[in-house]
Amino acid sequence: MPYQKKENLFPHQDTLAKLHESLPLSDKLRFLHQIIREDFSFIHRLAIALFDEKTNTLKTYTHSTYGDGNPIAAYEVSLDTAPSLRTIMQHRRPRLVQDLDIFAQGTHEHTQRIAAEGYQASYTMPLYQSGHFLGFLFFNSLQPHPFEPKTLRRIDIYGHLIALMTINELTAIRTLLSAVRAARSMTHYRDVETGSHIDRIAYYARIIARELAPSYHISDAQIEHIFLFSPLHDIGKIAIPDSILRKPGKLNEAEFAIMKTHPAKGREIIDSILEDFSLSTLDYVSIMRNIAEYHHEAIDGSGYPKGLKGDEIPIEARISAVADVFDALTSRRSYKATWSNDDATAMLRQLAGTKLDHDCVEALLKNISKVLEIQQRFRDEAPI
Repeated sequence: MPYQKKENLFPHQDTLAKLHESLPLSDKLRFLHQIIREDFSFIHRLAIALFDEKTNTLKTYTHSTYGDGNPIAAYEVSLDTAPSLRTIMQHRRPRLVQDLDIFAQGTHEHTQRIAAEGYQASYTMPLYQSGHFLGFLFFNSLQPHPFEPKTLRRIDIYGHLIALMTINELTAIRTLLSAVRAARSMTHYRDVETGSHIDRIAYYARIIARELAPSYHISDAQIEHIFLFSPLHDIGKIAIPDSILRKPGKLNEAEFAIMKTHPAKGREIIDSILEDFSLSTLDYVSIMRNIAEYHHEAIDGSGYPKGLKGDEIPIEARISAVADVFDALTSRRSYKATWSNDDATAMLRQLAGTKLDHDCVEALLKNISKVLEIQQRFRDEAPI
């Protein structure tokens, strides 16, 4: 056996070592895309879309596109109106389209956007975790007929690696959300907010974030995290005594001073959970922190806890505030009757520019038809 010097024990650098680093999924996807293109230069775009089981919709999440631009961003579509995608899910097998001209007459917006960018072929893999459908991974090419059987076998390996990366991120997020929700459920606070209220706030926040995405440069991943984290804005209220939290009448000055501590308490709780679960490096946890700590800041600086003004308030906190105020106005509470949507929208416009962000208010009201759909889908149960 030939002698090997000790200094020659490490001649090879792991090509994919960067995937071990603490990086956002979007950065890892771009890095892996570069590696893939070294073998398959015809793969010009990778994209991940997630499935929302509650609303039966598919929503864009993250992508890596060779060159400039992204044909589909801040977009969602019902699988009921996308039969070709629904068929993939039903068959639980990838779909190969060697020439996208077969969809040339397609009327769906996503089909038209892909065609407008000149994509000629696609390979679509359904993503599953323990048999549960998560979404799709798209490989798009500007060339027609680029996928050969031996090529697909190797692409499948990359596809499953991307799927595992995605599952790892989503699992970490679910762990964090479960921990925060469990902390809240250990108190009587769970009786204050219904599950429907939580759902509505999440979807209202998503509507606002999607509408503002182009002008505020909000990525698909940020939209998703705003959607996930907005309902947890009041987590700090678990530290507020029931005598204050559940008081049917108006709080006095001393009680309100205690109530105003809940944003800071929320940030403390979240930081503690992140540390305990070793999730501090999780991508976009700053969104959760900012929503919890700053959702009571006001545009004119009259809010709390820090009296931030205007753009000093993180956009995710401004979005969450509008979603929460609108749902609070239009929901029944022990101390108030339900407001009509007309009265609530009038109040939002009155608060816009002083207490609430004007752009966030307009983004929600511009999509009032979607608001009505959410209200119908996630209605509070009638009291017994």
